[in-house]
Amino acid sequence: MKYALVNPKWNFEGSIYFGCREPHLPLEYGYSRLLLERAGHEVLIVDAQLEDLSLEEIRRRVARFGPDFTVITTAPSYLFWRCAPPELRVPQQTAARLRNDAGTLVVVGPHASTTTGAALTKLGADLAILGECEEILPMLGWDWETVPSIGYRRNGVLCINRGPHASDMSALPSLTWPVDVIRRHRHHHHRFEAEPQGPGAEMETSRGCPYHCVFCAKDNFRDDYRKRPLETILREIDGLIGTGVEYVYFIDEIFLPNRPLLEALAERRVKIGIQTRIDLWSVEMLELLGRAGCVSIEAGVESITEEGRELLDKKCRLSTGQIAERLIAAKQFVPFVQANLLQMEADDRKAVEAWRQHLEQHGVWANKPVPFFVYPGSPEYQRRWGATDDYAWERAHEDYLQINDQFSDIQEQKPLPLVQLELPQRESLRTRPK
Repeated sequence: MKYALVNPKWNFEGSIYFGCREPHLPLEYGYSRLLLERAGHEVLIVDAQLEDLSLEEIRRRVARFGPDFTVITTAPSYLFWRCAPPELRVPQQTAARLRNDAGTLVVVGPHASTTTGAALTKLGADLAILGECEEILPMLGWDWETVPSIGYRRNGVLCINRGPHASDMSALPSLTWPVDVIRRHRHHHHRFEAEPQGPGAEMETSRGCPYHCVFCAKDNFRDDYRKRPLETILREIDGLIGTGVEYVYFIDEIFLPNRPLLEALAERRVKIGIQTRIDLWSVEMLELLGRAGCVSIEAGVESITEEGRELLDKKCRLSTGQIAERLIAAKQFVPFVQANLLQMEADDRKAVEAWRQHLEQHGVWANKPVPFFVYPGSPEYQRRWGATDDYAWERAHEDYLQINDQFSDIQEQKPLPLVQLELPQRESLRTRPK
């Protein structure tokens, strides 16, 4: 069978999207391609964001390929499944243009995992995969009643086969990318200490997180913490280095201290960036992290008070003062260190600003606290509104716009309501040719 894996040409105009706007490697499609080919299928990856493809060019490529299945993701890459654009405008536009050439239209991503019925309706899709998709895609030629972690409609009734899928990280192969794809990938995610001289890339050493902070919407996808085998990681990173990559950003939900991996990276000529919790790192391991080539740390602190961190269920090991000390210690070994802060009622604004200035005096950057979006599927969403339904994204989006009059620096200053972003595409889907 033939599978077309489509990463849309993303546009975030009017969105409250928190993530980076630059193209990133579609890791979910990289794994999927290898597993599908291993099972004897033909695969075409159409990365419209990386190649800056128009909707018509996407359609032409898919039509020439003649797929049995066309897969569209609802977030730019695995890196941003936890903070996806709430609106489905871009996937809707892509799905509408591909509908007549797609074969069976499949949707994957956080929307498909958390609000399956709404994702199917909004995109006019035939099937949705709940959770991580790479091991499920090769099964789609089976009787759908036997395939786990999928949702579809039969005679107008939504059918969901079991819960979200979690892939076996010990079985997923090392990813390989064509040289021309790597050469296009000039973006170095979250790197600030130097201008890129060669290509950048993304990869993962683990998936999931052992913590359950209330703001994180990972429970329906990429939840359980799983490590990749060291030999698999090193094979992949050596392949990237061999294609000219000089910087690798690890997209792990939480990059935990791993001495064997860091020692192996210290022997390689590559720079790395990570996202982590600073309270999990000793000064000794931070020094090793620096020797391993780390030039960027994004550390989730969220609140400067113990009360605030308890409300977020952070289960932090350090006091606020110790967190600051550990961040400052990290700056001795890593050129750029950032502390992420959320807007918390428990945190006094003057105290937050004083804490930020203290860190800045030691070369550590902490962002001005930003309001957090209550993602459907997060513990906080469950606490406020209960189980998700087809209106979950609209409900969370309306709440966000109602209670906030200021937004993060990377967001539009006047975000549009979700229904306004999506409504034109919904209408076109209602009237699409059968």
